[in-house]
Amino acid sequence: MGTGLKNNDTLVRDGICKLEKVMSTIPGTILGDSEHCPLKHSFVDGAYVREIFMPKGALIVSKIHRITHPYFILKGDVTILTENGEVRVKAPFHGITPTGTKRALYIHEDTVWVTVHVTKETDLEKIEEEVIAKNFNELGIEVDEIISPEESNKFIDFLKKVNAIPSTPMIEENKNELS
Repeated sequence: MGTGLKNNDTLVRDGICKLEKVMSTIPGTILGDSEHCPLKHSFVDGAYVREIFMPKGALIVSKIHRITHPYFILKGDVTILTENGEVRVKAPFHGITPTGTKRALYIHEDTVWVTVHVTKETDLEKIEEEVIAKNFNELGIEVDEIISPEESNKFIDFLKKVNAIPSTPMIEENKNELS
């Protein structure tokens, strides 16, 4: 029988999902792929190589990764938040993205991030279906995405702290309506 308490992994996953909800209400926020983060696609026998450019000052929430794969930071400086904690990384760097990873990233300097996915597909839509989960439920992971006004305010304050969004009258006026 469970204790009803959530472990840290679950709390961070919940928090990143909630942060994404708050960010989606702020004009100019980058969620997933966007025109502000150009992509380059390369294919080799049995693999898809995806390169993304992320501009300085961006706060980005990634998609949910379905399959474990390597990543390489070729250029830049980025703070990465996952259920394993927060770490600031400067290029060059490489790591492994485990299944179920969803990241919040703050880009301190223009960053180039490359991932490599084992697949025979060359159709980008089919590759995304293969390597990205639409939600954590697809992976058997429960996440609480319901956000309280207090949590919304906490995330807005965090975003302002890292200068991801300016403190503007519009943000202050709508702060309590973002839940």
